[in-house]
Amino acid sequence: MSPWSQIIREIAFRKWNALLMFIGLAAVAATISMGKLIAEADERETRRVTRDMGFNLRIIPAETDLGQFYRDGYSRRMMDASLLDRLATSLTNNVEFNHLVGTLRHEYTINGETMMLVGLSETYVAPGQGKKPMGFKIKPGTVHIGSEIARALKKKKGDKFHVGTASYEIVNDAIETGTQDDITVFMRLEDAQATMQLAGKINEIEAIDCLCLTADQDPLSILRKTIGEILPGVQVVQKRVQADARAKQRQTRERVNQFVLPTVLLIGALWVAVLFVINVRDRRQEIGVLRAIGKRGGQIAGLFLGKAILLGLAASVAGALLGTWLGLQFGPELFPVTKNAIKPNWNLVSQLAVAMPVFAALVAFIPTTLAVSQDPAASLRED
Repeated sequence: MSPWSQIIREIAFRKWNALLMFIGLAAVAATISMGKLIAEADERETRRVTRDMGFNLRIIPAETDLGQFYRDGYSRRMMDASLLDRLATSLTNNVEFNHLVGTLRHEYTINGETMMLVGLSETYVAPGQGKKPMGFKIKPGTVHIGSEIARALKKKKGDKFHVGTASYEIVNDAIETGTQDDITVFMRLEDAQATMQLAGKINEIEAIDCLCLTADQDPLSILRKTIGEILPGVQVVQKRVQADARAKQRQTRERVNQFVLPTVLLIGALWVAVLFVINVRDRRQEIGVLRAIGKRGGQIAGLFLGKAILLGLAASVAGALLGTWLGLQFGPELFPVTKNAIKPNWNLVSQLAVAMPVFAALVAFIPTTLAVSQDPAASLRED
């Protein structure tokens, strides 16, 4: 009889023990599969929510009057646009902030309507992280206008919008946001500089902080120190609500990654190990008989380890498919913003088909080794 035939007979003979092992291994595989799917969805959702929150760091000239800054919504002091380039060069070695945008903000009046005119530079992102720039890219000759401006000036997407002597095309559908964006005109930084006759000037750099700190640490003081060393002539203001919400998103995801998966693996390993110990203990006399009639320890160990490998393979496929199905069922409800991006991870299924048999064999190795190394005579004397 071939070794695999013996293994299958062993599984059939000890079917309840095998079934419990299969359930434990399948539960581990299902948790990993679903956890991976949910973790990827959570990361996408966090990134999207973070993007929608907007920038939470405002870097402004040091001489800015903060009282007036908070009242107006922008700094009346200017700084050289080259400071943005200097800060952007630090992104390669920096992990504390990202997504830099230079802006020029000022009140402007068109046809008796007062609005906020905002020029936006390109977005600078740290290289090598695979992150897409936040915000929207404004093409030359175009503007994005707020809903209140569109209503007051009777403008819509595709219309011409005149700022000074220049004419631009409106390229957005003006949707009410309930924020200052409703009275804002966004254009390229160069166009805003030309309109305001402030060539080479900006009055703010917006960014996102990337610090994940404990409750007793103050991210703003760290950011002020880091940015101050690069740009001595600025001050840093943090939008606390966005910063706190973003930090909570990151910390929640990290806690799940750090504790949930290791806990499941530990419980699964203990489950399988206990079942193997019970199986081996109940079969001590049988193992002693096999040793007494000349079966080598390696042959007996192969029977138990082969059982673990075969159950691990079957459980990995069943568990991975179950976990994928559960992730597809509950993922869209948990992450409605990015639900359309939740897809099966077939690469993970194939990886689990390799990893779970190895995991099962490793868990079964110690009780199996102890069983086959005992003295056959001692095993036969046991009741």
